[in-house]
Amino acid sequence: MTDSSAASRSGPTLVLDKVAKSFGQVVALKSGSLELENGSIHALIGENGAGKSTIVKIIAGLYQRDSGRFEYLGEPVDFTTTAQSKDAGIAVIYQEPTLFPDLSVTENIFMGRQPTLSMGRIDRKAMREETERLFEQLGVRVDPDHPTRGLSIADQQLVEIAKAISLDARVLIMDEPTAALSGVEVERLFAVARGLRDEGRALMFISHRFDEVFALCDTVTVMRDGEYIATSAIAETSVDALVRQMVGRDVTNMFPKEVAEIGEVAMSVEGLTRTGVFHDVSFEVRSGEILALAGLVGAGRSEIVRAAFGVDPYDEGTVTVAGARLRPGDPSAAMAHGVALIPEDRRKQGAVLESGIARNITLATRGRLARGGLIWNALENDSAQEWASRLEVKATALDTLAGTLSGGNQQKVVIAKWLATEPRVLIVDEPTRGIDVGTKAEVHRLLSDLAGQGLAIITISSELPEVLGMADRVLVVHEGRITGEFSREEATPEAVMHAATHKLEDVR
Repeated sequence: MTDSSAASRSGPTLVLDKVAKSFGQVVALKSGSLELENGSIHALIGENGAGKSTIVKIIAGLYQRDSGRFEYLGEPVDFTTTAQSKDAGIAVIYQEPTLFPDLSVTENIFMGRQPTLSMGRIDRKAMREETERLFEQLGVRVDPDHPTRGLSIADQQLVEIAKAISLDARVLIMDEPTAALSGVEVERLFAVARGLRDEGRALMFISHRFDEVFALCDTVTVMRDGEYIATSAIAETSVDALVRQMVGRDVTNMFPKEVAEIGEVAMSVEGLTRTGVFHDVSFEVRSGEILALAGLVGAGRSEIVRAAFGVDPYDEGTVTVAGARLRPGDPSAAMAHGVALIPEDRRKQGAVLESGIARNITLATRGRLARGGLIWNALENDSAQEWASRLEVKATALDTLAGTLSGGNQQKVVIAKWLATEPRVLIVDEPTRGIDVGTKAEVHRLLSDLAGQGLAIITISSELPEVLGMADRVLVVHEGRITGEFSREEATPEAVMHAATHKLEDVR
């Protein structure tokens, strides 16, 4: 079938009907159904473990279905390799692009299929000109000669999209593409996606962010527990309706913030400065308080808390916990004084994916569990079981590998690891990034309960409703400086966003 006939044919471009996939006794997908159409953006949503990733991997050729119907361009298909899926015109744009970091943008786009001149020489001029044309078609500016190592995640995703367009992909699947992007970068990506839709391509968009689903997509399919639930036109549904379909119940209180008694200062940061990153940052957090650092991606929020914890260096300033001044660049000193940091990237920095749940939960407390220089499995399992139960980690056994858990359960394991240290100050960077709506409510409830028990909590979130719903106090960071401080009553969307987008002198 030619590209022109594929674009003009009637009926859905890609169909999955009651597709199932199991791995031994584990059922990953019970009944997956989906229809993608040319000239349309289709959202696929569901809680972690709903089967979304399995559907994507079947379409991409990483997995093969056990049963059900899979059709592409009106014909039955069953891709056995990713190359077959790509050759058929299907491209997957993942949350974290998989490019060759030391090669240029142009070289990445044409990897494995470079045009040649006489004597087999690569036609670099033709490659570069075609790369420029692709980005012009997408309406964005990316330097064709720039090594991809130095590009932002947003620009790397655009390179992946340009590569897909150069292969004339008819179907583009975007799997959580906005998780690490700023608001401006998200809107640029959406403009590109809308342009591809208007060209007649079929797009699938996977996201946990409802505002993005409603802003971008035409239709939405909901999955739950590996089964198809419903498909609706975006104009004919609502956030509440989708949440009920996703979790099988009403989530009436996404932000269950309880009133907690605010106590003494637990941690004090004075004049913290790292040249070129953040400047003269000062704040306090008290026991029982949830302090949120708000701002745009890249404002310096993560860098501030990483320096305060001792992971990153700083040039000036002091960090004091319970009256004791912490040594700069020494996370072990911070831990010894009761500070815990749950990083933004749980997969790379928070959990050891190749280890089991028990080993992960006890990583930060192994010294306490040792007896005669040895750690007994029974002690490790007892300690891990307590925290796994308290956080309701969903797994069949404590030796289940962390890498096989859903994103929400991985987050619970990382939180459990640090709560096992019995901290007095808990720093949580993007506590609900990439997890589903039901688990978000559970994490919010947990943070509220911990504050009620007297824990001082510092949280960083790029989701404004989360900031406003959970914080007792909000500090806003813009270009490495604190440009606003608001009590829970004073924090409005307008006030926070104004401080997040203006320099300090313009806010005052």
